[in-house]
Amino acid sequence: MGMTIAEKILAARSGNVSVVPGQLIMCDTSWVLCHEITTPAALRMLEERGMDKVFNPDQIVAVPDHSVPAMNIKAAKMYQKLKSWVHEKGIKHFYDVGRGGIAHVVLENTGLVKPGDTLVSGDSHTCNAGALGAFATGVGSTDLAGAIYSGKVWFKVPETMLIKVTGKFNPGVTPKDLVLEVIKQIGADGANYMVMEWVGETIDNLDMEGRFTLTNMAIEAGGKTGIVAVDDTTRAYLGARGVTPDQYTEYQSDADAKYKVVIEIDAGALEPTVAYPHIPSNGKVAGTDKIAVTHAYVGSCTNGRISDLREVANILKGRKVADGVQMIVVPATQLIWKQAAQEGLLEIFVDAGASVSYPSCGACLGMHSGVLGPNDVCISSSNRNFVGRMGDPSAQIYLASPATVAASAVNGYISDPRDFIGAGSAAD
Repeated sequence: MGMTIAEKILAARSGNVSVVPGQLIMCDTSWVLCHEITTPAALRMLEERGMDKVFNPDQIVAVPDHSVPAMNIKAAKMYQKLKSWVHEKGIKHFYDVGRGGIAHVVLENTGLVKPGDTLVSGDSHTCNAGALGAFATGVGSTDLAGAIYSGKVWFKVPETMLIKVTGKFNPGVTPKDLVLEVIKQIGADGANYMVMEWVGETIDNLDMEGRFTLTNMAIEAGGKTGIVAVDDTTRAYLGARGVTPDQYTEYQSDADAKYKVVIEIDAGALEPTVAYPHIPSNGKVAGTDKIAVTHAYVGSCTNGRISDLREVANILKGRKVADGVQMIVVPATQLIWKQAAQEGLLEIFVDAGASVSYPSCGACLGMHSGVLGPNDVCISSSNRNFVGRMGDPSAQIYLASPATVAASAVNGYISDPRDFIGAGSAAD
């Protein structure tokens, strides 16, 4: 029987000729990604057992991103713990504050993770890197500790869900709307411990930034990871980062590979989608209800990339954020921040009345730089709208595309971005 992309990667990395779903295997990990929140707990486990080494300092990437720059003493200590460990162990790939940003987006831009690789981290959105044709997933601190020490991690080989997407997005509809629609259809547990493999002409025509948005949110459907097969778009993206095809292994799913579930989506039928509180599967068409917002947030590892910021600027240019709405824009990395500045996007945001912050995960998970207060209502381009995710438990979080966030910020209530697309900005 044929195998899927994920099964082929796991077979190769575990030294097996083939694997089948449900099989327990021990895999070599190509990369371990570490940040300052979950890594210190893993390091304490190792220290308590006298296991004071790393498997290979050249295959560990460290990026402090959740609580930096530190907002309190506790956060400062966690940052110090990661940084001192990095220096002590000679971790080669360290993207310190001022040189990095949100870990998943930093990593995708480095060219370090390649097709056919395995990647683990103590962060659930590690699945982001699956867009590169790699098997990337989040693990608990215990497994993270084992991976740091030994370079190995165990998996139960997951089943795979195939998501076929055909047709062309209509103006105002984006990959974020696609993934919210899929999660709406299958439920927040619809892909439990599965690989979500994206195929079809729509995916073929999608740029890498759009693909990262899809794989990033696999965990919001309970998925083990998301994955997209390597094609010319992937090769060009890697090539721009100095990575050549002889440096990686491409895997394609066999024609007779077995899938647990097959989903078919017509991209042309999609509309801008908003996930209502308090679960990402609670989707409705944007503008269905006139819901007033107090906050608008653009950022996170899901939608803080340069293409996202351009979408926002296209709507905000010449317009103002509505009175009573606090809008925060967070470029995902230092490089994206700089590029946005060079393109004049930051000036558009500021002129519109938005606040531009430094690269960080902070507001996305209610740690700093935009924490929601009691009864606040936020429209967010991030990936989770659980109770208390961005601050006070009484706050309401609505997930949407950056375009929908921008349109809502201008109107002061959740709005359909198609009302702005094509009409031109107020400055035109």
